[in-house]
Amino acid sequence: MAKVLIVDDEKHIRLLYSEELKEEGYEVAVAADGTDILERIGKERPDVVVLDIKMVSSNGLDVLQEIRNTFYNLPVILCSAYGSYKVDVKSIAADAYVVKSSDLTELKSKIAQVLEASVPG
Repeated sequence: MAKVLIVDDEKHIRLLYSEELKEEGYEVAVAADGTDILERIGKERPDVVVLDIKMVSSNGLDVLQEIRNTFYNLPVILCSAYGSYKVDVKSIAADAYVVKSSDLTELKSKIAQVLEASVPG
C-alpha cells in the first residue's frame, strides 16, 4: 500500500485529502507545514508527497527544494489554489502540479501516475 504525505496548512484540506485518499486505499500521513520536513519524510517514509505552495509558515517551493536536495527520487505533487505558480521556475522540480479543487479526481490521477512512474522496472 502506497503512503502519501500531505503537507498543507489548512486543516480542512488535510482532512479532505486524508479521507479521500484513505478511501482509495492509500496510507496517509499529514503535516501542517514544511518545518522539519526532511525529518518527517525520514520517519514516515512516504511514497509521494502532496505539497501546498502557499502556507503561512513556509513556502512550498522552498520546501520542494529541501526535499529535492535530500530525497531527489521522492515524487512530489505541488498543490495550489493559484495556477500562476505553475510557471514559476522553482515548480519544475515537482513531478506534477494540481490546482486545488474540492473534486480530487485530478489529484488522485496524478498520485497514481507518479507512483506508477516511480516503480522500478
